[in-house]
Formats: sequence, C-alpha cells, structure tokens
Amino acid sequence: MAHNTAKQADEDTCIKVQIMDQTSLNSLPSPFEPYQDSSPHPSNSNGDDISPVSTRNSGGLHDRAPEKKLTIFALRLAVLEKAASGLGALGFVWATVVLLGGFAITLEKKDFWFITVILLIEGTRIFSRSHELEWQHQATWSLTGRSSISAIKSRSRLLVGSFKFIFKPFSRNSSNISNDVLSKGGQRLDRCNPLRSARCIGGACDMPQLQRLPHTSWVFVSRNISRLFYWLQLLSATACVVLSLMRLVEQDFGESKEANRTNRDSALNIFYSLAFAEAMLFLAEKAFWEWKVSYCGLLEQVNDECQLGPSGMVSIRRFFYDAYSKCVTGSIFDGLKMDLVTFAEELLVSTSHDEQLIGVRILLALSTHQRFSDGTLRKVGTSMVVIERLIDMLNWKNPYEEEIRHSAAMIVSKLASKKQNALRLAGIPGAMESISSLLYSGPVNQTHDYDFSAFNLLGLLILKKLANDHDNCGKIGNTRGLLDKIIDFTTIGQGMHLKAVKRSLQLVKMLASTTGKTGLVFRREISEIVFTTSNIRNVLRHGGDHLELQRLGLEVLTNLAMDGAARERIGSTGGMVKELLRLFLQPGITHDQNTVRVEAGEALAMLVLENKENCRRVLKEENVVVKLVEALEDRVISINASRILRNLCAFGELEGSAQLTVLAGFTLVLNGIMTDRVKLVEVSLGLAAQMLKFTSPRELNEEFHNACISDINLVTRLVQILASYEYPSIKVPRIRRFTIELAIEMMRVNNKNYVRLFTQAGMIRELNCVANTTSELECFNVFSGSVGLSKHDVNLDSLVDMALKLISNS
Repeated sequence: MAHNTAKQADEDTCIKVQIMDQTSLNSLPSPFEPYQDSSPHPSNSNGDDISPVSTRNSGGLHDRAPEKKLTIFALRLAVLEKAASGLGALGFVWATVVLLGGFAITLEKKDFWFITVILLIEGTRIFSRSHELEWQHQATWSLTGRSSISAIKSRSRLLVGSFKFIFKPFSRNSSNISNDVLSKGGQRLDRCNPLRSARCIGGACDMPQLQRLPHTSWVFVSRNISRLFYWLQLLSATACVVLSLMRLVEQDFGESKEANRTNRDSALNIFYSLAFAEAMLFLAEKAFWEWKVSYCGLLEQVNDECQLGPSGMVSIRRFFYDAYSKCVTGSIFDGLKMDLVTFAEELLVSTSHDEQLIGVRILLALSTHQRFSDGTLRKVGTSMVVIERLIDMLNWKNPYEEEIRHSAAMIVSKLASKKQNALRLAGIPGAMESISSLLYSGPVNQTHDYDFSAFNLLGLLILKKLANDHDNCGKIGNTRGLLDKIIDFTTIGQGMHLKAVKRSLQLVKMLASTTGKTGLVFRREISEIVFTTSNIRNVLRHGGDHLELQRLGLEVLTNLAMDGAARERIGSTGGMVKELLRLFLQPGITHDQNTVRVEAGEALAMLVLENKENCRRVLKEENVVVKLVEALEDRVISINASRILRNLCAFGELEGSAQLTVLAGFTLVLNGIMTDRVKLVEVSLGLAAQMLKFTSPRELNEEFHNACISDINLVTRLVQILASYEYPSIKVPRIRRFTIELAIEMMRVNNKNYVRLFTQAGMIRELNCVANTTSELECFNVFSGSVGLSKHDVNLDSLVDMALKLISNS
C-alpha cells in the first residue's frame, strides 16, 4: 500500500505526468532535457513585436471597417447624382424632341431663349461634373513630397513667376519659348497625354513642363482646377433653378389656338419642372456632400479610426473619390465592394512611386492597428502578388524610396509573425536574398542620411520570426553569406546598436537550437565562422551592464557546444573558460544576475561533457574545485555545479588533492539526494556515483556519519526513487540511470553489506521493473528537442544486468 502511495504522490511517475511535463514547457528548456514542441522557438518570448495584435475582431476588416462609412456615403451621393442625371437626360430629350422639335414655331421668343440657355447651362454643368472627379483624383496622386508650407511657397513662387512673365516684353523669340515649354534636361513633354508628365507636390499635382509657362502654371494646379469645376456646377445649377422657377411662376407662354396652347403650355411646364427638379437634386447632393465632409468631418473621422496619420487624408480622399466614381460610372453598388486593404494592394503593385507610397502606408497602418491587424495580415497573406511586391521592395536602395522600403519591411515583419504567411514568404524565390539585403550597412561616407540601422533591425526581426519554423531555418542557412552577416551583428561595441546585437544573438540562438539534422549542420557551420566565439566572448566580458545580452550569448554557447567539434573550438578560445567560470561563480543579487549564473553553469557543464581538454582547462584555474564544491551550497547554481563536478570526475584527470577536494563535498551531495528537488536529486545521484570511485569503505562510512544519514536510509531512498519512476521521466531523464550507477558503486565499495540491504529493500523487483521499461530517452546526455545527442557508453539495460549480477553473486 505504501509502495502504491509513493508512486501516486510523486509528480513524475506515470505517462500522465509525462504529458503534463510536455505541456508545461512554456519556454525553451535546458538541452539536458528533451522536449516535444513543433514550434521550439516561442514567437512572443522576446518582446520584439512592433504592436499588439488583437484577436477581438476575428472577422477582419469587413465587420466594422471605418471605410464602410465612406462607401455608404458614396452610394447615397450616387443615388442623388444618378437621379439628377436621369431627370436631366429626360429634360434634354423633352426639350429637343417635344419643345424645339414639335413646338419650335409656336414657342414664344422668350421661352425659346430660356430653353436654349437652360440647355447650355446644363451642358456646362454636365461637362464640369464629368471632369471634376478626374481632377479631384489627380489632386491625390502625391502624398507628402513636401509639407504644406513648402507647397504654399512653391505656389507663391509660381504666382510671382506668372506676374514677371506677364510684364516682360513680348519680343522674345517664340521658338525659344516653345523649346522651354517642350523640353528640359533632354526630356520632352508627352504631347498625347500631358498628365503622364505630372509631378505631385505637397498634396497637389503640378505638371512640370506646363509650369514652364509662368502665366499659366497656376491654372494647372489640380486642386484649383477641380475647385473651378465645382463652382461652375453650383453656378449652373443655381442659374437653372432661377430660370426654370421664373418661368413656372410667370406662366406667360404667349397666345395661340386653344388646343395648341394647352399642349404647349403643358409641355413647357413639364420641361421647366424637370429642369428645376434636376437642379434641386444636384444642389441637395452638394449640400449633403458639404454637410458630411466639411461640417461632420467624415473623412477625418475615418482617417482617425484607421490611424493613418496626417498624410492619410490624401489616401482617404483618393479612396472616397474612387468609390464614388465607381458608383457613378457603373452600378451604384460597385463602391460598396471596395475596402482599404484591396485599395492599398492595387496601389502597391502599380508603377507609380506615389501610388506605391500611398498603398504601403495604408497597409502599414492597418497591419499594426490593434483592431484590424488580423484581418489585414490574413488578406495580404493570401495575395502572392502583393507579397512578392513587398519582398521586391526590400531590395530598393534608392534614398528617395527609403520610406517605401522601410514600411514594406515592417509589413513583412508583421506577416512573418503568422506561420502560414511565414511559409509563403520564405517560399518565394529570392526572398531570403531580399531580406538579407536589409542587413547591408552601406559605405561610411553616405551622401544621403540613410538610416541603415533601422533596416538592419527589421531584417534581423524578420529572420527571427521566420526562424520559428524548422524549414525556414534551413533556407536561412542555405542563403549564401547570410550567416556571416548575422554573426557580424553579434559584435558589441564599435558603434553597434545594442538592439541589433540582441536580435542577432536571439537569431543565432534559435538557429543553433534547431532540432534534427538541420540543427547539426547549423551548429557546425556557426561555430566554424571564425568571429562567432570571439564575438560572444566580448559580449560576456563587456556586457555587464546588459545582462540580457550575456544571457543570450551563454545560451548560444550552450547550444553550439552540443556539437563535439564546436565544443573544442569554444573551449580553445582564449579566456572563454575563465570568463564562464567568473560569471558562474560571481555572487548574484538580482533575478537577472542569477539567471546569467545559471546559464553560465549550463554552458560550462556542456563544454566539459566528454571533453578531456576542456576539463583540463577548467581544472588549471586557481582553486576551481574548491569553488565548485562551495557552489553546491548555493541553491541557485547547485544543480549546474553538480553537473560540472560530475563531468570533471568522469572525463577529467583528477589528481589526489583534487579528488580529496571533491570528496569534501560528499556530505552536501548526500543531502541533495535526500531533498525533494527532483533535478537536484538527479544530478546529485550522478555526482555521488562518480565520487564513490575515489573513496574507500571507511571514508564512505565517515561521510554517512557527517551527513547524519545511515546506510539503510540511503539504500531505502534509492529503492524508493526507482519505485517512484516506474516509467522514464522527461523532466529528469537520467534519474533511474544515476540511481542504478550509485547502487553499483556502493555494492563495489562494500559488497556484502550493501547487497544485503538492497535485497531487503526490494531492489531486485525494482531493477526488473526498470529492465521492462527502458527507452532511448535514458541513453543520452543531452537533447536537441526530442533528438538525443552524446550517447552514454553503457546502455541502461546493461547497467541493470550489472546490478543484478552483483546482487546474485554475493
């Protein structure tokens, strides 16, 4: 009954507990323990996301998208516009067919000219209306070439130039004027389509060639032209209302036969009513427009909700004009199908620099918006054309395209946060090379103030997010020269941005901890780069004020040291072992300092594993064994101190004095076996088994006496450990092996006494149970994920047979 209770009470007993161990791994575990996780690199563990991504709006942009206010507004305006246009068309047909065609002779002169003037006015309004949207759209071709102040200055200069031109003598050779107008710097004006030569400045598009006519340059400012057409429409509609209303009120249509007069008067009333209704509908549309746009500030509201910033107003205006144009020229419902993401994607793949800038700004704002991020990234991630364009933009190094490139890099970094998007990104041919171009630092003497550091940080961030997937790690490693660039950023000092050092170390750590064959290749390649170890050594030496950098550097060393050849390279780097010992043995006060100590101990334990040269390098440091034995009392580093001492005993060549010094800590080790800290129990069992190789029966009894532990208590504890771990444990994979090793060494030191005690405690039954449940998990010293590395020389089943043989032969 007690046996069953013990098995139920222990937290690592059965398969159920193994599942709990796996699911509780919230961060990258120690390489001395296996883990089973399809995503070994937690994407949110380093806190480098630009903005939070909300999951509240699972429906994306289409549920409560602010731009829907604009498309619905455009729909309502289009209804009024089409109703007015329909009445206008009917009035025009009525006037030309019925009145001017049927009653042209019987019409009074006054009505004839009223009808003619109204038709001309309506023609002017229709002409102005058809071109107003075109010029309004033209005015949104550019975003922020210059500030509004610089735009005002530019227009002022144009106006001054106009006056100068007007008052100049007109004796100038006309051919020279023609040449000035048609050419500048070898580039001639496109006569067929002058709009193609337009240059957008300060939110309004000027046409550079036409600007060379100073007295007409102001005319070609798009915003002014659209405003001119706007006022022409208002004046035309107002005049139409006044004229038609006058005739409807006066009703003096002249004298004629009664029958003709009745039909004529009715026809005239119908025409004037149609003209009046059309003009009133148009004025109602304009009033509604002004109310929503000018008074209610609809465009500003949408811009604020989308968080597009000051320059976003041009984007919002252009989106609204496009939606309204679609509603007017096609079905009134065409504009409802538009959304800002699709609109931005269309601009992004255009050939216009200004349209690309508008598109990339919109996508950046929405992809970093807490409410719309998920939907935006989902939609962008399904468009390979857009992804390819974003990847292509990463290669743009023209200083004038710096903002586009930077925004594209930020969008790509957001896309890389999603696993499916990351796979699509990495799968595009040349994608890794484009991302690698972000790591370029450029020449020292750069004429343009180009912010290379910002691109470096974004490039490292993108690679770090892509490295969360195992397949992408392979692509990173296969990209020529990319690993060398990443290692270059691990250099501390020399003006290197500390954030870049941090991200590069995070990335190297992720690559070095990759599982499987890819990880084996990575560890070998990274360690073979001659700057890797020396750069990390400098981080450890000079990163005292940046403990996180030291921690990352130590984790990189630990992961690299899982490779035998890399272990030797690291150990042979001058001062590396001394630096690790300093960090490990220094006193720690804060949590971060203690974390660095623990990581330094892990790195040391990995370096001395199965490596005689590294053991020799450690042992030649002054009083190192004494300090390591004293560290067994430090609760923070006692586990790694036990690991280091065990490896020194197992793989180093300890001399007599060193052996005696190690044995001085045997009491602490025995107390560690009796504790309830399972990891400390595991490493203490392994260290005790190695210590017994240096002791005699008399010395062993003395140590038991000093620790206040009897032979029976220790034997019972070992049997209970095997009984508790009926199956191998992921948390402490070597605990059964070390227990059996210690039992074997105890029976070798004092064969008859301990064989009798183990037999009485039920050791044979537990050994047979272990023999039936051994697994590959217990055959390795370290693990890369669920892959075992550095296999033990003796299998566990051989140890069981050896222990059973010692018991049976006594």
